Parts: sequence; C-alpha cells; structure tokens
Amino acid sequence: MFELDMRSRKPIYEQLVDKMKELIMNEVLKPDQQVPSVRTLAVTLTINPNTIQKAYRELENQGFIYSIKGKGSFVNPNHKLKDLEKIKTVKQELERLILEALFLGITANELIQLIQDLDAAKGGRESND
Repeated sequence: MFELDMRSRKPIYEQLVDKMKELIMNEVLKPDQQVPSVRTLAVTLTINPNTIQKAYRELENQGFIYSIKGKGSFVNPNHKLKDLEKIKTVKQELERLILEALFLGITANELIQLIQDLDAAKGGRESND
C-alpha cells in the first residue's frame, strides 16, 4: 500500500502524508474508512510509531482524516471542502512557476505537452466538480 524511499531527502512522515493524501484523493481510501492503526503501520513499514503519529497528526490538521478516541483514525468525508482552498493555493503556485518557465524560454506548447503527458500518465480522469 505504501512505498517510502528511506534514502530520500524528504522526511518519512512527509512521504507518508503525501501517499495517504494521494490514496484519499484517488478514493482508494473511502470516506469514513478506518486507516491502519499507528502500531500496525509502524510494524508493516518498519518505522518508528512516532513518525506515523506525526503524519496522522498532519493529515488531521489538513482535514484529510479524523480521530475517534479509542477507535482510531478515519478518512474525513468532508476533505473536498478543504480542497477548494488547496486548489486556489496550487493555482497561484502554478501561475508563478509557469511564468518562471516562460521567462526561462520554455514554450507554451512545451508546457501544454507536459501537462497532457502528466494527465495521460495519471489516467486522464476528468472531473466536473
């Protein structure tokens, strides 16, 4: 379920957060579905439970999961509401990066081709939400 790169410069907890977000956004993990317990995931991935706990805390802060004392953590069915804020932030960052790419000499056609290639690699799923 999770593939973490132990040699990456990116912290393990951030890799775990990104992977969990990807699974939630692609609906591999369904709304209200319980995510693996900290202990179970720590044993499975052979990493410190504190690292898992830190990742889960970050996911909860970002609204992707919620916790119920004594029961565990679950996928938040309302994560799409926070996605609107995230989409706005991502668009602003993309605009900055696209302007930088154009300034550096990358053509608009090359950028469009890159987006189309990435979309095809992802599966090209369109959403009208």
